[in-house]
Amino acid sequence: MKNDDNDRIIYSIKVSDMQEVANQLLERDLTREEILLVEDSVGDYIDWFQAIESSIRKHVRE
Repeated sequence: MKNDDNDRIIYSIKVSDMQEVANQLLERDLTREEILLVEDSVGDYIDWFQAIESSIRKHVRE
């Protein structure tokens, strides 16, 4: 594996993804200030370790 691969982004969330959810929940777009607030904390709600572990267990044999 090339060293550059270690810095490759695997998954990301775009502002348009956040706006889609906001429109479904609030029936409106988020303001710039609301986007910054959500952006600062959305990672706190994602269990990265569990997501990666589950994917490894599904696709990689020991």
